[in-house]
Amino acid sequence: MKMTMHINEDVLATVMKITGVSSKTKAVEVALTEMVRKHRFKELCKKGLGLTPEELKNAWEDPFPGTSAKAAGDAPAYGRKRSRR
Repeated sequence: MKMTMHINEDVLATVMKITGVSSKTKAVEVALTEMVRKHRFKELCKKGLGLTPEELKNAWEDPFPGTSAKAAGDAPAYGRKRSRR
């Protein structure tokens, strides 16, 4: 679907950096997907965790497999390494 949106460029750039995606469209899609994921998790928590492990697994199956955000990627190297004297 094509649409026009006004999005803060700094926020969009941050999302692209965090997730590692290269397009603005993909960054918006990843951010919206993560919002849905968080909402589903909150709803699951509201229901209570009186579920069996199998029920819990079925209730929290990844609705978007292969599109997870890179929340825990490799840490970037900051600054230059100092030479020891």
